[in-house]
Amino acid sequence: MKFSRPQREEVNINLAPLIDVVFLLLIFFMVSTTFNNKTQLSITLPEADGAPRVQQAQQVEVTVTSAGDYLVNGEKLARNDAQTLRTALMRLGQDKTKMPLMIYADANVAYQAVVRVYDVAGQLGFDKLSLTTREASNEAQ
Repeated sequence: MKFSRPQREEVNINLAPLIDVVFLLLIFFMVSTTFNNKTQLSITLPEADGAPRVQQAQQVEVTVTSAGDYLVNGEKLARNDAQTLRTALMRLGQDKTKMPLMIYADANVAYQAVVRVYDVAGQLGFDKLSLTTREASNEAQ
């Protein structure tokens, strides 16, 4: 005698609800995530407490004039761009990167000119950067 075997139902997994949940989670994380594109310079600003700092004999000086001109150890650079500043600092030698780099900037100079000095000096390996100030006059108080 021949028995008929019952037909097996084909098992299907419905993935539509799973895909819906994954897309909802994706949208939730995209909306709730904040992106921070800020870059920060790690600098040590000098204290302006009125006590003069002792000037070291071995230091590198970069002066930024009110016109935006750069002077490296008293020598004026031909152009006022980052590449010329980088070349002038590299000409000093690799051993100079361990010396303090003092930045003398005019009060009316553009902020970008000072940031350019910090950026180039940081790329070349200077790690002792200082921005000089002068003691505030009593008239301003």
